[in-house]
Amino acid sequence: MGKESLRDHLDGKELDLSLSNLTKVPVRELAALPKATHLDLSCNQLSSLPENFSSLTHIVKLDLSKNSLTCLPENIGNLHSLQHLDLLGNQLEHLPISFANLRNLRWLDLKDNSNLDKDLKKVAGDCLDDKQCRECAKRVVAYMSDIQKELENQQQKKVEKEKKKAAARERKKEAQRKEKQLQKQLERQRKTEEYEAAIAAKRLKEEKKERKNAKGAQKANGVQHTPVKAKSGTSCLVVFITLFVTLVALSLGIYFFCESDKTNVLCVDLHWAVDSVVTTAKDWTQQLRDKLAS
Repeated sequence: MGKESLRDHLDGKELDLSLSNLTKVPVRELAALPKATHLDLSCNQLSSLPENFSSLTHIVKLDLSKNSLTCLPENIGNLHSLQHLDLLGNQLEHLPISFANLRNLRWLDLKDNSNLDKDLKKVAGDCLDDKQCRECAKRVVAYMSDIQKELENQQQKKVEKEKKKAAARERKKEAQRKEKQLQKQLERQRKTEEYEAAIAAKRLKEEKKERKNAKGAQKANGVQHTPVKAKSGTSCLVVFITLFVTLVALSLGIYFFCESDKTNVLCVDLHWAVDSVVTTAKDWTQQLRDKLAS
């Protein structure tokens, strides 16, 4: 059905396409007639409406009664200008959630949809006169709005739940990453300690080998270590010589003192002391000689 053909059915704002044996709605041609705000598609053979039907936002009054519609487009709520909707005598079971967006809807008839959801049918009521049909529109839009809010709440809860799960997965991944990083650090530390221990063991082995080689070289060259006893004997010799020199110096001093003052009473005792020192020095000297000789 072309645009010109549609104009033949146009009377002011009303476009009457009823009883036209339509199986499809000519949406493109209807969109080209924005003045046709009242559209009558009743008594046709429509089983469904195309998704782009919601692009006919200029429609104010829509009659779809006595067709075979089992469902409406999910985006039916885009028909923001729609005020009057007749769905009498179809096979609808449910209404799309977006039906809640038809805020300007003032008249609705859902009678004779035998498969209609029981709760929705109860909310819609009988719609036997204009007043009841107006109440029907009001109640059904409110009912669908509640369902929409409930679904939005459920969706929000689902989103929040997914966010929590994602956050938990992220925390788990972060914990695993840190644990893996810690394991790598411990592994590096272990390898470093093993390397340092191996180097220390190798160095100790080399030092032992060097000492062993040095001892072998000394034995091969006939080098003898100076006994500890010899070192001790040398120290004793130094001590004896020091004492001997001290005693001799002391004796000479006393001797010259007494020679210069023979009348001094102390000189007698001192002569005796000097003789004792000289005798002792001689004895020590002899002992030292014997010790060195041995």
